[in-house]
Order: sequence, then structure tokens, then C-alpha cells
Amino acid sequence: MRKLMFYMPLALFLALALFLLSGLFSNPMERESVTTDKPLPAFDLPDLMNPAKRWQPQQLHGETFLLNVWGTWCPTCNAELSYMTELRQQGVKIIGLYYVLPTDPVLGERFDLAELQADVSNKLQQRGNPYQFNILDFDRSLALDLGVSGAPETFIIDSTGIVRAHHIGDINPQVWRSKLAPLYQQWRQQDGAQP
Repeated sequence: MRKLMFYMPLALFLALALFLLSGLFSNPMERESVTTDKPLPAFDLPDLMNPAKRWQPQQLHGETFLLNVWGTWCPTCNAELSYMTELRQQGVKIIGLYYVLPTDPVLGERFDLAELQADVSNKLQQRGNPYQFNILDFDRSLALDLGVSGAPETFIIDSTGIVRAHHIGDINPQVWRSKLAPLYQQWRQQDGAQP
């Protein structure tokens, strides 16, 4: 028994070292969403540019689309806007999920919708507008339910509202061709659309 207790710290150290070593060789960009192959989580969120309009998952059914989590504060999101605008021009349906950064209650920062709308309009005029519309996720509830860890992140949602794929990082020509386009086309064909 004493001998076993003598080796216990060594065994714990080796187990911890193996766990940390496995994380060293994993790719955080390949992390799958907890919602893959499940319906979009329930939500009732406003349209960013027309807050009187509300969006729920069932309103998005009917056609496969990309749900792109983004924010004007995100440099990588801004970099992908022009390429995604090209995709929209090619017929890819893209819906934005605007990820609002948390405000600092200590500094007394307040959320200003008009300022955000002006900022988004300016950014989309400068870089291109790939979005059919943008859903405002003010408290990040939908993003959290989707397992979003930051922006940009993109989900492929099929015509019945099932999350079929998740990509962390920007959409650029290489990512689109090698990873997302084949999946998007597969689900568009399921919709009955021409490839």
C-alpha cells in the first residue's frame, strides 16, 4: 500500500502531462459545434436594421443557407466580407448573426442601437454586403446556444433548420472550395436546387 502511495504523484503527473500534450497537437479551428446535426436552437431575436421585425428558426426554413457570426469590431470578419459578397452574387444565401461585444457596467457604457446600425451600414458599404439580413444577438444567447467561441464562425443550415456544418475562422477562397462549398452544394441538392 505504501509503495502504491509513493507512485501516485508520478501517475497523476503523467496523466496530466498526456492530457496537456494531446491539447498541444489538436486544432481549435476543427472543433465541432455541439449543435451539428441538430435543429437550430430556439430563438426570437430582432432584425438588426429593423428591430420591429423578429426572427425565429421556422422563418428560416425552406432553403440551405450560411449563418455567419460576425461583428464590425472583428478584423477577420471585415476581411471576409468582400469574398462572401462574391459568394452571395453567385447565389449563396448568407444570413448574418451580429455578435455584440459585452458592455462594461463599471464604466457605464450603454448600448446604442442607432450607432451600431450606422457602423454596420458604413462597414457593409465599404467592404461589401453578403447578407440577406442580420439578426441582432444582443445578449449573445443564440451564439452561446450554438457553441460560438468568437467571431467569425459560420454554420451551414439545411432547408429544414438542421445545423449541418460548423467552421471557425474566416471564409476565403481556399476554405470555401476545400471545406464549405462541397457541404453547401450537398445540402442545396437535397433542397432540389441545381448545383
